[in-house]
Amino acid sequence: MNHQYQLQPYQGRQSRYRCPACNHHRKTFKRYVDTHAGEALAPHVGLCDRVDSCGYHFTPKQFFEQAGRIQVSFNSKAPRRRTPQPDLFINPYYVNESFADYGQNNFVQYLITRFGLDMADKLVGMYRIGTSHHWPGATIFWQLDAGGNARSGKIMLYNAATGKRVKQPYNHITWAHTVLARQHNATEPFTLKQCLFGEHLLTTSVYKHVAIVESEKTAVIAAALMPSFFWLACGSLEGLNTAKCKPLQGRQVMLFPDVNGYQKWQQKATDLRRALPGTRIEVSGLLETRATDHDRKTGADIGDVVFR
Repeated sequence: MNHQYQLQPYQGRQSRYRCPACNHHRKTFKRYVDTHAGEALAPHVGLCDRVDSCGYHFTPKQFFEQAGRIQVSFNSKAPRRRTPQPDLFINPYYVNESFADYGQNNFVQYLITRFGLDMADKLVGMYRIGTSHHWPGATIFWQLDAGGNARSGKIMLYNAATGKRVKQPYNHITWAHTVLARQHNATEPFTLKQCLFGEHLLTTSVYKHVAIVESEKTAVIAAALMPSFFWLACGSLEGLNTAKCKPLQGRQVMLFPDVNGYQKWQQKATDLRRALPGTRIEVSGLLETRATDHDRKTGADIGDVVFR
């Protein structure tokens, strides 16, 4: 056994952190420290004290085994590969680093105003919502797959009071891998292979029904108001495809397209049923019956019409 890396002993609340898995507000996570250097090995390497309800344990051995694989993206201290290959995942360090500064996260502040602190905390932990400093107040919606890998993160800026996207003087939206590549002058390519936002939730139950919407914001809000579903998001009207939906095979799925997207997602549902045998996929007509002329003109979603 290597005694160089040991769990940090308790030295007050400053020696405990939010768990990378359950993100519990009580800071139940203790990190492994390098006893020679006196520093934490990495923010995600450690043990969650919530053994029964979480059980997260990422060991130093796993960390060093992973260091030679493709998840070392944008880490200048990581070993270089002899043959450059496209990176596929974001280093967990940057994901876990974003679980902070929620007082400066406009979307999280909107959730607190709308649902209260406890529910907002639950939603942030459930969806692993992060904070970005790319724009003051920005949010990162990490795309975590069923294996816990971060495919990337969509960075967006919201108005803290209204919960609406900030689109002036330009549309505030970008990707975490793009920002990190610029920050670290990365020369190796990054291959963005998206998954459904919220895919990581599927591992917690094989029986719970799934609902898919277009936007990440809508999925988070719907999870608070209709928790009987796993609410996932595909990112856009055109973002629903077979590759993203493969983890849904065998499940019962309800699609909630934005207003004016009903016919297109009806065809998408037909294609998905053919590609994923054994999967029950239906398209909700809820917005078709409730949407006003104004909703149709603005392309409203279920959050705008049903969860006003």
